[in-house]
Amino acid sequence: MPAALVVLFTSLFLGLQPITTDLYLPALPSMTQALGASMPQAQLTLSALLLFFGISQLIWGPVSDKYGRKPVLLAGLSLYALASLGSAFSANVESLIIWRALQGAAMGAPVMCARAMARDLYAPEEAARLMSKGLSGLGVIAILCVPVGSLISTYLGWRFAFAALGSFAALSLALVLLKFDETNQRRNPAALQPAILISTWRSILAHPQFWTYALLALTSYCGLFVFLATSSFVYLKVLGQSKWVYSAVMVGMSSFYVLGTFASRRVLAKHGVQHMVWIGGWITLTACVMYGAALLLAPSSVIALAVCQYVFMVGHGFHQPAGQSGSAAAFPKAAGAASAMAGFLMMVSAFATGAVLGETMDGSVRPMVLGVMFWAVMILLVAWILVQRHGKLSKT
Repeated sequence: MPAALVVLFTSLFLGLQPITTDLYLPALPSMTQALGASMPQAQLTLSALLLFFGISQLIWGPVSDKYGRKPVLLAGLSLYALASLGSAFSANVESLIIWRALQGAAMGAPVMCARAMARDLYAPEEAARLMSKGLSGLGVIAILCVPVGSLISTYLGWRFAFAALGSFAALSLALVLLKFDETNQRRNPAALQPAILISTWRSILAHPQFWTYALLALTSYCGLFVFLATSSFVYLKVLGQSKWVYSAVMVGMSSFYVLGTFASRRVLAKHGVQHMVWIGGWITLTACVMYGAALLLAPSSVIALAVCQYVFMVGHGFHQPAGQSGSAAAFPKAAGAASAMAGFLMMVSAFATGAVLGETMDGSVRPMVLGVMFWAVMILLVAWILVQRHGKLSKT
């Protein structure tokens, strides 16, 4: 495939994740009220999706190593479209949670394939550049999600937000059928044999470079997840802002993330992955200190809280391309399995974070701010210690 088409597919597949999590955020309070759901149940519509998203990748990854990326993409996108329609027609919060879990399981296929494709086609540092471009595309998609979600939820209702997810999946499915060329030219016929699969996972989990970059992606994503899981309640309920103010905050957040991915590519081209992550750590530290100051001095300031998150997102744009590509860098023949394991660990951690948030939301901004600060500290430990010790990537 032409390089531009590879970037487009990478952006679409990765972009399915923010579409799935962000598009319905403006509708979350009204959806919770309409279904008579509690706060923990509302959080479960997001955290259950992420749990099954993580678990499913452990299946999708080895399947794609054996049969190729394209069959997995076709199956996953078809199932995702079905689950989106099921979510739209849910009669109660319990059925919505089930459909969202199925939607998360289906989402694992395209997101895992996007990460594995980078290693299929490129050497590790080139894969990081491709991932950065794909994540820039993800950021552009994320910029549109909340404003579009606000329009849909305001004028059409929360059910149409889920219908929109199904439409995006259907369009992506059509594009895969027409334009996607298989990227996995190193298929492993034995990838699904239990003994081989266990041996592969053992080798992945024993590799320090895998843990280094998987933890980088995990900690950075969990910091973002805290904001995603709490921001609609904080801005709309606690701070009493309109959906349009909240949309503006989210657009700014995604815009600064895109800015981070562009800046990270320039650093990567000149200094390599380890230095890129080192600089990203300083940006994350700045965001952490700013959040602490905002909590003490201006906890009710929309602008102060938004600016803190914007700085965090610039750092996120440095850490995610390195983490998502680096976790599979050492496994060219098992890129699917390595990408899947990294995704599984990331989503299990996000699910646990969501469970904690569901029990600690107290009607203030504190759970959101302290949650982001906690994960910022974890990012720093990984970026400044593990990546500097174990993060050197090979040239092939």
